[in-house]
Amino acid sequence: MPTAVTPQAVHFVKPFKPSVTSTEVWSRQSIEDLFNLPFNDLMFKAQEIHREHFNPNEVQLSTLLSIKTGGCPEDCGYCPQSVHYDTGVEATKMLDVDAVKAAALEAKKNGASRFCMGAAWREPKDRDIEKVAELVHAVKDLGMEACCTLGMLSESQAGTLKEAGLDYYNHNLDTAPELYGDIITTRDYQARLDTLAHVRSAGMNVCSGGIVGMGESREQRAGLVHQLANLLPYPESVPINNLVQVEGTPLHGTETLDLLEFVRTIAVARITMPKARVRLSAGRQQMGEAIQALCFMAGANSIFYGDKLLTTGNPDWQRDQALLTKLGIKTS
Repeated sequence: MPTAVTPQAVHFVKPFKPSVTSTEVWSRQSIEDLFNLPFNDLMFKAQEIHREHFNPNEVQLSTLLSIKTGGCPEDCGYCPQSVHYDTGVEATKMLDVDAVKAAALEAKKNGASRFCMGAAWREPKDRDIEKVAELVHAVKDLGMEACCTLGMLSESQAGTLKEAGLDYYNHNLDTAPELYGDIITTRDYQARLDTLAHVRSAGMNVCSGGIVGMGESREQRAGLVHQLANLLPYPESVPINNLVQVEGTPLHGTETLDLLEFVRTIAVARITMPKARVRLSAGRQQMGEAIQALCFMAGANSIFYGDKLLTTGNPDWQRDQALLTKLGIKTS
């Protein structure tokens, strides 16, 4: 457990809401059993399931742009955009339509089919949502899928974004319920589930995953997947992030996760959510080509392209293209 984060008592409502899920498809023990399989057996099982539902030699490309950086009142222990930590990230105003459209055009030119926009809010105001709706229109006019991650949403805000044409809304569960209060104290787990329920009710696709390497145990990684896989339906997009440690955040200095354990997490996500796009997300810059190749074998079939993910580094486009070419993987 990371010692830099002060544990807080978080009182959880029951972990599932009827509007999101009604039954347990995967038991936590069954997911722990998957994590504990011999590595080769786990990879074989994940590859079999992956091939049932996807072209194993195709990866979907997304680009992520920070449309409003820094100044977030949340205290997420991993995040350099929090006002609680001195990380050198300066707060900015929201980008205008022309700037976002130019970035989306560049992304499309380089092969991205989905354009994701992130803003450092705890929960946007209605006037913020109206501005974001304009950005969504601009992206959709280019023939791209649009995704946003803006913090917690109300039911009406989710409806507004759906009317604007938003295809996906990202809201990660981050970690297992029992670890959550050690990482974040400014909102509880149920608030995240509530936002996912609002997104589902509005008719949008759900993008939800988590971060590993935050000092959690293998059992707690299983707990994260257990939560995601038992959302009914489970998310269409599941980003798996490896913690990018940023100096000034409480989780800086956390023991680094063994990267084969990260590959295991990808494989278990693939097995338990067979039709989801499992996205190899933050932390790729710290991975070698061999580990990324194993992640693709384990069932990852989506990546973020571009040299930055919000405020942290990402492999540049040329490196990604070179790797995908070596592996014979096409993009979509």
